Amino acid sequence: MPHSASALPFWTWQLYVALAINVVIQAIQIGAYAARLAGVRTGRVATSISLFNLFVTASRLATMVYTLMLGPLADHAGNAVKTAPLAAVPGIQHTFELQLRLIILSGTVGTVIGGLLLPMFTYMYVRGVRSFERTRSLPHSLIRLFYPRVIVDVLRHVRLPAFKELVSFSPRRVPKRLLVFNVVVTGIYAIGVVAAYYASVLAPAVARTAIGTSGLINGIGTVAFTFFVDPTSSIIVDEAVKGERPHEDVKAMVFYLALTAVIGWVLSQLILWPSAEAIKTVAHLVNHGR
Repeated sequence: MPHSASALPFWTWQLYVALAINVVIQAIQIGAYAARLAGVRTGRVATSISLFNLFVTASRLATMVYTLMLGPLADHAGNAVKTAPLAAVPGIQHTFELQLRLIILSGTVGTVIGGLLLPMFTYMYVRGVRSFERTRSLPHSLIRLFYPRVIVDVLRHVRLPAFKELVSFSPRRVPKRLLVFNVVVTGIYAIGVVAAYYASVLAPAVARTAIGTSGLINGIGTVAFTFFVDPTSSIIVDEAVKGERPHEDVKAMVFYLALTAVIGWVLSQLILWPSAEAIKTVAHLVNHGR
């Protein structure tokens, strides 16, 4: 029986899981910025950066589960497009686009939550650094985070930053190019996988090629982060630890990194469709180019 736009359910358990995982992933990603502050407060920059890399790696591993949930959503939409009457195809593609935009919105929400919880994340990193110094075992230090007493202690430090505190952060001491690059890199991460799956539904004939570009796009984002964001932020932390700039500069940097990450997620809504169209074009060229 032919599918129609109404045959494509909007709310599925895969969509719910994708939304929930994306909120958690992005909150953890932003929370990882707190490792910079922990490094300054404890003077253990290398240890803090190790914890930062651990949490970022864990969040990217969780991204694989999130990506797994996009697969069934794209399969349902792609199969519906193949069998539906021509007049129903735009409606099916629009429904899938709305699902993807909701997933992007969940990432934006997670980024905001992570930014608001930066004081708690900073406290967790400080505790983690000191625990690692005592135990000399990273797994043991991580397990301690799940002790009831530690959980209660961490929850006591959950507080929202005061508005007066937020407006006190001056952007003048934070390199503008760092913030611009962070917007760009965040935008790439936000729509890299999503745009590839969207392109696979816009062009079912080259769906596998389109999805294959997601790894390349995220790879470009990783290289851009490694070259333009991470080194500059590390230098600011080192200078603060050596007393060459005030610790407040690191707080301001972390705040504006979180803010520009939110901006990157918001802007990703605007570039979702153009990015999917570009991926679709590349997929066609790779398949049919001579």
